[in-house]
Amino acid sequence: MVLYINACVRTESRTDRLARALLDKFGVFEEVKLTSMELKPLNEERLDYRAAQIKKQNYNDSIFKLSKQFAEASLIVVSAPYWDGQFPAILKTYIENIYSIGIVTKYNENGRPQGLCKAKKLYYVTTADGRYNQRFSFDYIDYLVKNMFGIKETELIYAEYLDIEGSDAEEILSKVISNIDEMY
Repeated sequence: MVLYINACVRTESRTDRLARALLDKFGVFEEVKLTSMELKPLNEERLDYRAAQIKKQNYNDSIFKLSKQFAEASLIVVSAPYWDGQFPAILKTYIENIYSIGIVTKYNENGRPQGLCKAKKLYYVTTADGRYNQRFSFDYIDYLVKNMFGIKETELIYAEYLDIEGSDAEEILSKVISNIDEMY
């Protein structure tokens, strides 16, 4: 199953547009529209509840629904615009909610994480109004999925300088979409 994690807020999101151009190459996909969900950062009560379910190995509890979906995906596409030098907070909240020991990762006898996810690859799609700096978005996701979740390959697809005076955002987006069409 191809999983599309959509962290775009705007209805006419340019990031979502690029992601869908990529998703067209993969066929059927399952979308998780983060802004349409009631995702909340973990608090003490939810952390304790999740830990208790993990201790009982009760992975059928609804708190693990998103974790299981993520772990079972064969390919993952994440779309997240580059805002204020990072990705939207809803994506961090999603990651916090799926990070379940025993589903997406486990720890070995030395305390090192070993990923349990089935996906072979994760694509990270983003757009920026100015210059894009991947250190504060893609690099974080890249490290996390490779070192904690066990997804061996990641790829960054982005468009930048979309709102700089004199830039033609439509032309820039069209070039990136053409590259997607040629590469996949």
